[in-house]
Amino acid sequence: MKNNRLLLIVGALISIALIVSIFVVYNYKNNQVNNASDEQPKTTETNKSTEKDSSAIEKPDTTPETPAKPEQQPDENGYLPNQTLPTEPTYIKDILLANKIYPLPSTFAPEENPEARQALNQMLTAAKQQGFDLVAFSGYRSFEYQTTLYNNYVKRDGQAAADRYSARPGYSEHQTGLAFDIGERGKEDVWLTEEFGETPAGQWLFAHAQEYGFILRFPQNKEAITGYMYESWHYRYVGKDIANEIAKQSITLEEYLGVK
Repeated sequence: MKNNRLLLIVGALISIALIVSIFVVYNYKNNQVNNASDEQPKTTETNKSTEKDSSAIEKPDTTPETPAKPEQQPDENGYLPNQTLPTEPTYIKDILLANKIYPLPSTFAPEENPEARQALNQMLTAAKQQGFDLVAFSGYRSFEYQTTLYNNYVKRDGQAAADRYSARPGYSEHQTGLAFDIGERGKEDVWLTEEFGETPAGQWLFAHAQEYGFILRFPQNKEAITGYMYESWHYRYVGKDIANEIAKQSITLEEYLGVK
């Protein structure tokens, strides 16, 4: 009898121990699940914060499909009366625009665009292979340099005449770092003249510039649109696709962007 009672007591103790063990394990697992649940929202919040920071550093949309038209009418020289320079440059269809209606900030100083320079070098190399020793004798100009240049032209020729061939400070394409004045070495007498466009070198440049992403920025018979007289030497980099489209349609940059 004593042995039987002892066995029953031992069995009861074992059962109690098993029940306690099961209870401990159950609580432990619940605590782990709860801890994991508590951490998940923190991870989610962190991800949201990261996504927010990422979107915050993205470049804002500066390519309106329909650019805002100026409220005023341009004066006889093509400029808007009493216009002040903006704090940000104007991009339309991802293209930086600088003309008499859409100026640049005085502080805008990107220096020469490396992509434009690389394309220019390729174009000059191709020209040389055809026997034309072309050179870009003027490229990027700072706001300060353009101020001096324009004022000198005004003193020499008067403002009305200067406004036909030289941009006022803040309105120059040269300040974008994407424009170059091009001529032929050994024929400096036709640099900055319409006659350059009639030379074999000038004709080759006009015919092939779009293959390298350049357009003749101020073509013939387009002064009413571009604001400047014909400049056979002034080329602007816009990229191959856009340059080819502009050349194909025989239009100006303003017409392509829909601002004229």
